[in-house]
Amino acid sequence: MDEANEAALRDVPDAAAHRLHPLLTLAELQHGEVDFPALVRSAERQLDAFDGTIDAIVGYWDFPVSTLVPILARRYGLRSTSLESVAKCEHKYWSRLEQAAVTDAVPRFGLVDLSADDPAPPEGVRFPMWLKPVTAYSSELAFGVHDRNEFRAAVAEIRAGVGRVGHPFEFVLDRLELPPEIAEAGGAACLAEEAIRGEQVAVEGYVRDGEVTVYGALDSLTYPDSPCFLRHQYPSRLPDGVVARLEDIARRVITRIGMNDATFSIEYFYDQETDRINLLEVNPRHSQSHAELFAAVDGASNHHAMLALALGREPGLPHREGAHAVAAKWYHRRFTDAVVTRAPTDAALADLARRVPGTLVNHVPPAGTRLSELPEQDSYSFELAHVFTAADSEEEMVAKYEECVRSLDFAFTVPDGGPDDGDGGGRPEEGPA
Repeated sequence: MDEANEAALRDVPDAAAHRLHPLLTLAELQHGEVDFPALVRSAERQLDAFDGTIDAIVGYWDFPVSTLVPILARRYGLRSTSLESVAKCEHKYWSRLEQAAVTDAVPRFGLVDLSADDPAPPEGVRFPMWLKPVTAYSSELAFGVHDRNEFRAAVAEIRAGVGRVGHPFEFVLDRLELPPEIAEAGGAACLAEEAIRGEQVAVEGYVRDGEVTVYGALDSLTYPDSPCFLRHQYPSRLPDGVVARLEDIARRVITRIGMNDATFSIEYFYDQETDRINLLEVNPRHSQSHAELFAAVDGASNHHAMLALALGREPGLPHREGAHAVAAKWYHRRFTDAVVTRAPTDAALADLARRVPGTLVNHVPPAGTRLSELPEQDSYSFELAHVFTAADSEEEMVAKYEECVRSLDFAFTVPDGGPDDGDGGGRPEEGPA
């Protein structure tokens, strides 16, 4: 339970009826290679020592949290989706096989043989393509490649780092009856997918008693000429007919995977020129990045659905009852490595929130941080701050973000020792087109 999400959790409807207790820490989850059995034992010790009733166990992070929840829920007789349904989402190759069984909105994909002396793209998968571990945090070790030279370079990096999450995930796979192709692939494999294009959009929803409900669609905008997120924006600007198609695919895929009593989020690309939808990723949890956005526009964060389901209740989420018409979470980034020599203080950030209503800035690395040592960054950039803005129009929301960025007092030293007061902006040197 991190500080920002704790505030959102304590602001859901009926929050006064909940007593929240942190289970494990972010430091335990982010330190080197995950020791999954040790995490399970640590969580069980904390729960066994608790002298009150345990009514629900919830989480809003990817592996290992997403898989810990059903394991612990089963151990303590609590409500949760099955471990198998979570694994079908977290294992990207397994997820692609399940998606392809119910929709054609899937790019060509296949596994890369990391054990080969000179690995080659899977048969039928063409450049440009993305290479990624079948299990990973966020976009860690995900690379867009355009030719065999870039392919070889990406494979070398993935081969060196795939075990950090992949080997611990095999502890989860060992608990399940696996299809032969998943058992053969294991958790430390590499997936290749043909690159897909268009506007990125996500839908969020939940399943209760086998019935799938989609409660929102959000746009994900990237930096120019870059795969890195600039902002998530709610509600989506796509036409209602397109959103309805996204929701239909979501219902079919989630039903196929077998999720129940849980939230989910699904990411897509929509190509306006061809009117084609491609499914990017299925997540067996809602997005904590969207919590403040739903609260600002609808009147309750998506955490409310997670809590209600875990307690056996119908979420009953409000719709468009918030104080604002539009909201966004922005990622203020730097695209080159550096050491932070000056960062905004907590007092300065609090003053900024007062001066620019409808904004919040957090997730700021402190002075002394080397950006390349930050956990869970994508392959092309480093996050300097998360900026939340809410407003009555998109124009006002953008203006608030620009004012926040102008007010963030950062300074850096670049690796060769020179000072750098810039933000290192621009496109990543090897980002896909």
